[in-house]
Amino acid sequence: MARLLEVSASGYYAWLTRGPSKRAVADADLLARIRAIYMRSRGTYGMPRVHAELSAQGIHVGRKRVARLMRIASLCGVSRRRWHSTTRRRPDARPAPDLVQRHFSASAPDRLWVADATYVPTGEGFLYLAVVLDVFSRRIVGWAMSNHLYTELMLRALDMALLQRRHDGVIHHSDQGCQGGFNRSLQHL
Repeated sequence: MARLLEVSASGYYAWLTRGPSKRAVADADLLARIRAIYMRSRGTYGMPRVHAELSAQGIHVGRKRVARLMRIASLCGVSRRRWHSTTRRRPDARPAPDLVQRHFSASAPDRLWVADATYVPTGEGFLYLAVVLDVFSRRIVGWAMSNHLYTELMLRALDMALLQRRHDGVIHHSDQGCQGGFNRSLQHL
């Protein structure tokens, strides 16, 4: 095997008896400290915060070394999701009257529906979900999902609700976003 790997027999036996290098010992000690900081943060700290914590403890080490040791140990922090706003009111839009006065309760089914749109982050990008909810039963009576946030998405959710439920005299409340889909729903109602 020594001939195949082009290593001398004496070099192989020296490697067997040699202890770990100073760098390997220092890395093991540093990794133990990194694990302790990571565990105290309940697995949320990433390299920048672990590095800052080590600096606060008086341990001066490079960011790349901390990143390398965390990567070797499979330690990764939790990152916050970026906030994506799905509601942007046009400055020139005339607001619709608030018929419910922010009092979201109903005495019977199909008296008050509320509608909104949100996003769902996926590996392929964002999917947008529009829902219409009956306030009395807290049941979603209409929904639609798409990869865009256009008016058609909102109207498909409303169309589903109109097909499934009796809608005579229902108040339909939405957040008046720039999509205009739920605002244009007055034509449907």
